[in-house]
Amino acid sequence: MDTIEIQRIVELEDDNWWYRERRGILARELRRTAMPGTAVDIGAAGGGNTRVLREHGWEAIAVDSSTTAVDLCLSQGIEAYHGDARYLPLPSRGQDLALAFNVLEHIEEDRDAAAEIARVLRPGGTALIAVPCDMALWSAHDVALGRVRRYSRLDLVDLLEGAGLVVERLWNWNVLLRPLVRMRRHRARHREDMTQLRPVTNEALRLITFVERHLPVKSWPGVTLFARAHRPWF
Repeated sequence: MDTIEIQRIVELEDDNWWYRERRGILARELRRTAMPGTAVDIGAAGGGNTRVLREHGWEAIAVDSSTTAVDLCLSQGIEAYHGDARYLPLPSRGQDLALAFNVLEHIEEDRDAAAEIARVLRPGGTALIAVPCDMALWSAHDVALGRVRRYSRLDLVDLLEGAGLVVERLWNWNVLLRPLVRMRRHRARHREDMTQLRPVTNEALRLITFVERHLPVKSWPGVTLFARAHRPWF
């Protein structure tokens, strides 16, 4: 992720519906974890998710391949390191939780990155993963963001299990908005998603994701795919 993209994320993520709801998903998953411990936020960008980890009692560090992102995290008092997701600057079996939201789709060698997630986790440690789903949604938006793929459910399970992780749960997000997203992105020649929204639009999109949260649609095709997995004890 380049410097301009990271700066745009920092400007938007506090109020933008997409980032707010994604932080909410993370918070709910953390509440399903018995005790806080050590955590690494891989591809931390501006550190928004790292802050959520810290707010929930986790001893969290950030890792990003961008020096701009690392500097932004450090300026907020977040312990941060420059590093590639394929070669994490961390010892083996040192983390209780590894977070990789919208990281793997940017890496050609995603199996190397998944193996690194497994390596740094302690036995029994949890991995929380988010990736864009379904190549049918591929558009100029993906190209502009530097993605190399979108994932099917089978793709993601195969990737994580190939790294030695046990997938506990897999679910889709932004199911209700998928038709709108598909129409908008396939019509647009350039990425327009990462812009400041009008407050009424931002609130309307937030309400749609709130409604979706309470509907039994997580197995339906969406825009983003989430996975919760763990490293086996043996």
